[in-house]
Amino acid sequence: MLKKYILSLCFILAVVACSTEERQPITGMDGSAIPPAFANFPDMPFPNQAYVDLGETKALGSGHNWIGSIVYTAPYTPSEVFDFYVSEMPKLGWIEVATVRARVSHMTYIKERRAVQILIEMDSSDSSMVTVTAIPNENVVGRSK
Repeated sequence: MLKKYILSLCFILAVVACSTEERQPITGMDGSAIPPAFANFPDMPFPNQAYVDLGETKALGSGHNWIGSIVYTAPYTPSEVFDFYVSEMPKLGWIEVATVRARVSHMTYIKERRAVQILIEMDSSDSSMVTVTAIPNENVVGRSK
């Protein structure tokens, strides 16, 4: 298992090192093309016109087992991004644990053996900066909705 994570990390670092752009577009809900480096996160919704910060993003694994942090900006207010996640996370099977809407909003969700924290804040260009962090969470096993 550790070998698999190390190989995934090497792949991600190679993709980041070969990138000539600091930001790459990602999408989620409208079916638009997703760059290969971020198509590995199908269990997370991303708002349209979001741009990943490759310098800050650190993720291992893929599919429904990835861990780490994805950092991106989106041309929406923090309130709009917050509402997006409140709407879209349950559609992908995530269960809300806690949400705090504030200057820096915090959202926590669980699904199977994982937990996700989403931090949403205003960036310097009147867009939102979002950090999605996924971690293993063995305490989730056996909980009901």
